[in-house]
Amino acid sequence: MPDEECHELAKIAKAVTYGWGVIPVTARIGETRWTTSLFPKDGRYLVPVKAAVRKAERLDEGDAVTVRLAIGA
Repeated sequence: MPDEECHELAKIAKAVTYGWGVIPVTARIGETRWTTSLFPKDGRYLVPVKAAVRKAERLDEGDAVTVRLAIGA
């Protein structure tokens, strides 16, 4: 996630985490939605993208994508 969004998310992380700073979200790339969790790492958050999502959206390693997130899954 970009720095600005990570900074904003860090402000509410304690209220929405279910442990270890992990935050449940519903994510969307293109027309594909899935539930996942954001994982804190080095002051930022990682967004895991499932293989099924990458396949459905025809994504390859290194592709830039827009991910829409809703906190709470």
